[in-house]
Amino acid sequence: MNRLNPRKLLLSKWTAASPHNREKHFLVTELFCDEEGTVLEIELQAVMTKRSQKMVWQTLQNEQSWQMGWK
Repeated sequence: MNRLNPRKLLLSKWTAASPHNREKHFLVTELFCDEEGTVLEIELQAVMTKRSQKMVWQTLQNEQSWQMGWK
């Protein structure tokens, strides 16, 4: 997978490799940064159910769990 720029993750689209509860497509809705502006965590929202979860952005680099874009 290409290297991710955490500052450009806002509003990016992601597909879960193994969907749960009919939640397959996700959208990054918020970035959480420290005082220096370094992105630490993101908020990922399921498109279908609108459920949100907060996670470290590096989780998206796991190709077995996440694919960039909606597929």
